[in-house]
Amino acid sequence: MKSILVTGANGQLGSEMRRLGAVSPNNYIFTDVAELDITDKSAVLKFVTENSVNVIVNCAAYTNVDKAEDDEATAELINATAVENLAEAAKSVDGTLIHVSTDYVFGTEGNTPRGEDMPTNPLGAYGRTKLHGEQAIAKVGCKSLIFRTAWLYSEFGNNFLKTMLRLTAERPALNVVFDQVGTPTYAGDLAVLIFSIIEYGTYEGNEGIYHFSNEGVCSWYDFACQIAVAAGHTACNIRPCHSDEFPSKVTRPPYSVLDKSKVKKTFDVEIPHWHESMLHCINRLKQ
Repeated sequence: MKSILVTGANGQLGSEMRRLGAVSPNNYIFTDVAELDITDKSAVLKFVTENSVNVIVNCAAYTNVDKAEDDEATAELINATAVENLAEAAKSVDGTLIHVSTDYVFGTEGNTPRGEDMPTNPLGAYGRTKLHGEQAIAKVGCKSLIFRTAWLYSEFGNNFLKTMLRLTAERPALNVVFDQVGTPTYAGDLAVLIFSIIEYGTYEGNEGIYHFSNEGVCSWYDFACQIAVAAGHTACNIRPCHSDEFPSKVTRPPYSVLDKSKVKKTFDVEIPHWHESMLHCINRLKQ
């Protein structure tokens, strides 16, 4: 029986992992900051050792992109220093770290799907600190799999899908940006991939960086329109607008489509289209 530590267990991905872990014969240990402060190096090492942890799944992150510009120190602590602590703990027990990163490690260059080997060039504090987390794992040299993802949503926490469900029900009209293109990613689909890799042991020998999002491409405007249709909120007039109509300290990647060829080939996985997964999530919320 394997012992798996899941950090950030109260977040979107962590909550999905919790649901899956409940039906596993393996021992899943779910922690958030109240149970384990991953910025405390000695606490992490002690916890991993005492619980005979084989695999660490790091779902914890500082994800407030705008706030990170004003508090990069805290973002660095959670997105990089804590990741280094987890990597060192994993290495000390010859375990594997499965870490979740982001499309924000890339910049504005190019309009073709991002491969794992493409140059990184973060545009802001969030992207920088997440890249530092990836670099910390490489420096420590533990066995690791890094999954970069984008536009994450789920039934849990705050996210674009839940915000649009609320706003399209409340407002007669809404402006949504159409000049940022990517792929919405259902956290439940990413959790299933990570869970399957752990359960079947296929993380062994397949260390490296992988990209994962749902299939397909859309803008935030397209996504909002489809959310409204699926929810029956068609009375709301959703209008396309430019990103500069919503002033922000952060320049968001205008093109965030991830190339998933490597993850599909390595783990023989079929990834659902974003629209299919969106409907699944909305149905779960209705239940």
